[in-house]
Amino acid sequence: MSSRRQARRTALVLLYQWDLTGQPLGSLYLGDIDPFALELARPVVENAPALDARITEAAEDWTADRLGTVERNVLRLAVQELETGETPRDVTMAEAVALAKRYASPDAARLVNGILGRIARELEAA
Repeated sequence: MSSRRQARRTALVLLYQWDLTGQPLGSLYLGDIDPFALELARPVVENAPALDARITEAAEDWTADRLGTVERNVLRLAVQELETGETPRDVTMAEAVALAKRYASPDAARLVNGILGRIARELEAA
């Protein structure tokens, strides 16, 4: 089993492929898929409409479908983690920003940070 960081990266690839193709998770992935990555990705697929609504609400001028595929799936993964509360908020935020920066751009990382910050504050206030 991989670390949570490695599982997030694999989950992001799986979600990216799923989002672009509409194929089931793992259908384009060669070899064995880390069970931890699947554990992270499956609830995102199941809850994608609700996660997208949450992202759209927090993004103000952007809808989730207008975001790039990488950014949208980084946000979906992170919002799912924030809502379950299984990972400390700071870790989830830092990992999401790092994924956006690594796989998209520094601008994407700033966008992800801003949207997640709003969502995290809403969750804390609730």
